[in-house]
Amino acid sequence: MTSPAVSITVAEAVWEQIKSSRSASDDHLSILQFLFGRNLERATRIVDQGGVRKVSAAPSGRSFFLVVGESKRKEEYICFPEHHCTCYSFFYDVVNRGEQLCCKHQIAARLAEAVGEVMEVEVSDEQLATMLSKL
Repeated sequence: MTSPAVSITVAEAVWEQIKSSRSASDDHLSILQFLFGRNLERATRIVDQGGVRKVSAAPSGRSFFLVVGESKRKEEYICFPEHHCTCYSFFYDVVNRGEQLCCKHQIAARLAEAVGEVMEVEVSDEQLATMLSKL
């Protein structure tokens, strides 16, 4: 079994390659599938459905992603792709049980940004603070 640190390093390299070419090759997807399993498939569905928005604040430039869930309620989760997501799976599978490197929302945010399929939304720093205060 590959250590989480090695897996994260490999994933980071793949994300950078995808970002530089603005497309994901079959090889990239194969590696990501190995690392993230079924979460990658779920993330690609979210991206394909336009479910990722990047919220950036001005003038600070701070940002986070809003990622739509797959449930019928279409909840949006606040997501910092490299660090945190407000979904239950992040808490349960990533933090509590350590069974996943990240949740599908984090993968969707990384993938959408890397291939340029993210909707950009600009807000004021005050609006961003208000949004984050609801965490």
